Amino acid sequence: MFAKLLSKVIFKVAGWKLVGNLTPELRRCVMIAAPHTSNWDFIYARAAFYLMDAPIRFTIKKEFMGFPFGGLLKSMGALPVDRSKNTRMVDAMIRIFKETPGDMCVMVTPEGTRKYQPRWRMGFYHVALGAGVPIVLGYLDYERKEAGIGPAIYPSGNVEEDMEKILAFYRTKKGKYPEKGVR
Repeated sequence: MFAKLLSKVIFKVAGWKLVGNLTPELRRCVMIAAPHTSNWDFIYARAAFYLMDAPIRFTIKKEFMGFPFGGLLKSMGALPVDRSKNTRMVDAMIRIFKETPGDMCVMVTPEGTRKYQPRWRMGFYHVALGAGVPIVLGYLDYERKEAGIGPAIYPSGNVEEDMEKILAFYRTKKGKYPEKGVR
């Protein structure tokens, strides 16, 4: 597979290493990709997921799925979402999980932007809870040049307690621009 070979080259040239992998029971999940402080994050994260053979999917406005990039985006795991129907994203994602059999990790960037955000958007948590899947903590650590998989969090319904565990993990990871990361 060309994507996996290219991913190996990217990691070798950049001096990055892969840490961890998805276990079979975690191949159906919501995957946080954080910290998200640079456009480079998508390249390293997507390369890491190709190297892991992870079934990564990500949401994108359905309008982007047309010519000329639709085929490429679909091959990379894009899930088109129709926002024109005033569909709640959380409900749409739960429906996608329920309608899609087998392995599927939906990648989300809860910061929602590459700028510092004091609070994350919580849709990922509600999707995982509603779909009955774990939240897997995927990360990039520019300080160590690592891309990897951290622990899985099974949403308990106690948002504050679960989020403190998640944020504590990400406070130990440094984005390309650390001042924009989790504090």
